[in-house]
Amino acid sequence: MSLSEETMFLFIVSFYLTLAIVQTGPVVDSSYVAAVYEHNLILNPEPRVPLSRPAALQHMQKNLDIYEEQAARAAQQGAQILVFPEDGLQGFNFSRSSISGYLETIPDPQQESWNPCTEPDKYNNTEVLQRLSCMARRYNLYLVANMADLQPCPLKTDPSSCPPDGRWQFNTNVVFSSDGLLVARYHKQNLYFEESFDTPPKAEIITFETPFAGRFGLMICFDILFHDPTVALVERGVRQLIFPTAWMNALPLLDSVQFQRAFSLGANVTLLAANLRNDRMNMTGSGIYTPFSATYHHAQRGDPEEGRLLVARVPVLDPLWAGQSVATEEGVVMAESTSSTATDSGVCHQESCFVSPRPETASSVPLSSSTFISSMMCDPFTFVLLNETVGEVNVCNGTFCCHLQYRQLPQGSSKELYALGAFAGTHTVNGRYALQVCAIVRCAGLDVSSCGQEVEEAESKMDFLLEGKFGTRYVYPSVLASKMVLEQPEHLEKAADGRVTMKHSNMTGGLVTACLYGRMYHLDSE
Repeated sequence: MSLSEETMFLFIVSFYLTLAIVQTGPVVDSSYVAAVYEHNLILNPEPRVPLSRPAALQHMQKNLDIYEEQAARAAQQGAQILVFPEDGLQGFNFSRSSISGYLETIPDPQQESWNPCTEPDKYNNTEVLQRLSCMARRYNLYLVANMADLQPCPLKTDPSSCPPDGRWQFNTNVVFSSDGLLVARYHKQNLYFEESFDTPPKAEIITFETPFAGRFGLMICFDILFHDPTVALVERGVRQLIFPTAWMNALPLLDSVQFQRAFSLGANVTLLAANLRNDRMNMTGSGIYTPFSATYHHAQRGDPEEGRLLVARVPVLDPLWAGQSVATEEGVVMAESTSSTATDSGVCHQESCFVSPRPETASSVPLSSSTFISSMMCDPFTFVLLNETVGEVNVCNGTFCCHLQYRQLPQGSSKELYALGAFAGTHTVNGRYALQVCAIVRCAGLDVSSCGQEVEEAESKMDFLLEGKFGTRYVYPSVLASKMVLEQPEHLEKAADGRVTMKHSNMTGGLVTACLYGRMYHLDSE
């Protein structure tokens, strides 16, 4: 062996020895255990009647007792972070004055360090914060809860930004670290008929760091449909989002688990979603979602009205955590979904509207003799019926068009009617936001007037390729099967020209809705 060959040999040996040492060093776990709790809250039966502080505390302690039980259960299952729902301590439907007994002033953790459990005397009237802090500390987990925050407003120095009573009341998320430290506070930006709360004077983009998974971002309920704070967080590279909610289900496009799943896929993020359970308000549906998996619960009609704890191990998606690079190819999903519907608002969404279907107007682009307009989610969708077992159809709403190739697989003897719908415009009922939507829906009956109405069950399966050319890159895909079962699209592709394609086959249940839900955030103010 020549000198140069010997030198090269020693270099190679040295390289592999170094590599072996590096590989046998401490390995950072690239996953963590998350938990969310769907809470059947104990309500104040008369939320419009003001309560004294002791009476409001007595009410909240009943819900906190349930939180305590669930925190213990989550810890036993190895949870490192636990999320409770919006309004889970006090409930909803308060007036501005009647909620006063429930309010606590929450210090800004960006301005000061405070552990309510170990420093209970630092602030008065912070009993709820203290109990939550001690809960996180006792069970050694990060804890996210939602509560009502009272903040003073400088009425004398800045009267234009203050409510007339000189105080701000906010719908607020609080986060405690595993030693009880208050590490984050977020005030809800997009209120949904919540007269007891104020919109913060400036949108808050709030994140917090954890030692086990890096960075998480905070939002609440109706926020998920808007740019701030939700998309602002994603655009800043936050890929793990916390979502307390009090969501009233709205089929066919905005059922709770349907849109939670759709957002996780469309934004390529992890979403930890905790909803309330209240049958009278049609509230249910929580989950732990990643771009690759979904662990969720959605109660069925007739199920016992009870809470549900979900626990799942999920991958860390923070690209900056421990120097990882875990980004997946944007817009392409080719992964199996694992779902769990274990047997073990402020409310967010409920539409009430009715528009009689009418023939397509000449100003649109009729592509089929069976094209018609019918109301879906209070928006005038243009529909075309799927009249064949195998077919290819197009439908346009103005200049926005949707294309579908499909093969229906009827099950059993019952006949079911399906339609492809398109809508491009501004939704204006119970909220204002701009949309472009392509959706396959099962009609409620066999008449066209039933297309767009709420349907929970279906028997017919369908193989399909659904496509639209969107004017936004924010498109959220969903496939909802009978009895609120989520299916993972086989293939989802977003092209540079705005074309989005979703392909799916081999359904496990009948198709209720398949949807590409495009949010035109840039048009919201028009």
